[in-house]
Amino acid sequence: MTRIDDPESASSQGSSAERALGTAGVADRPAGAAESRSANRLWWDADADEYQAEHGEFLGDADFVWCPEGLREEQIGLLGDVRGKRILEIGCGAASCAHWLAGQGAEAVGLDISAGMLRHAAAAAERSGTSTPLVQASADHLPFAAGSFDLACSAFGGVPFVADVTQVFREVARVVRPGGRWVFAVTHPMRWIFPDDPGPTGLTATHSYFDRSPYLEVDDDDRATYVEHHRTLGDFVRAINAAGMTLADLIEPEWPAGHTQVWGQWSPLRGRLFPGTAIFVCDL
Repeated sequence: MTRIDDPESASSQGSSAERALGTAGVADRPAGAAESRSANRLWWDADADEYQAEHGEFLGDADFVWCPEGLREEQIGLLGDVRGKRILEIGCGAASCAHWLAGQGAEAVGLDISAGMLRHAAAAAERSGTSTPLVQASADHLPFAAGSFDLACSAFGGVPFVADVTQVFREVARVVRPGGRWVFAVTHPMRWIFPDDPGPTGLTATHSYFDRSPYLEVDDDDRATYVEHHRTLGDFVRAINAAGMTLADLIEPEWPAGHTQVWGQWSPLRGRLFPGTAIFVCDL
């Protein structure tokens, strides 16, 4: 997400989603669960086409890419042997991960709050020849019975956009069977202290790591148009424990040699110096 530094120019210089939603600037106030859901449903519906145009080729129709560093599930195997397993992808976007899992013999289900993103998921499923159920819902209210899945995963989907991350993890713990696993990738919390800039400006700390205030874009009537919540590493660990899970591993992918692609705030310049992604591996 690109932070708006000049609210007066947001409507003319922002993304198409910002213009469509009438984003006027950034507000310094809390954002609760209902407001976060509403804002992000509208945002990802408005941004779906532009997001896929920019990142769809990198993510693929049926490929499991954990992060902008390019780490793939087929390389690292965080979910283990997925054949015959029922797996939920939370915040699936175009569901490229779910489609890849289906191709590996899993029974994958993709869930996302955005109808716009799920429209791209359906199109990608048709192109890749996969049959993956798609469900529109929020990550903090999973519409599934207890013990419905063997595994759950999320590659930069859902987790940063809900107000109560512990509620998300409790919902995951409810729908994943005992002995299962929950693996999710998010922007590394230390990135919160830097501007969202892939260049030299993004190397200077300007925000407090300990400030849990959300990044909140609003329109002229102070209605939220985008909400992203910040948690520290410790916050994530405590939420995992509160949900009755065990943190088995925390992976901070290094920027690979020869990887030159810039993705938003991710770049070779920053990636060589500090991590951009944190992947939490949680056992139930």
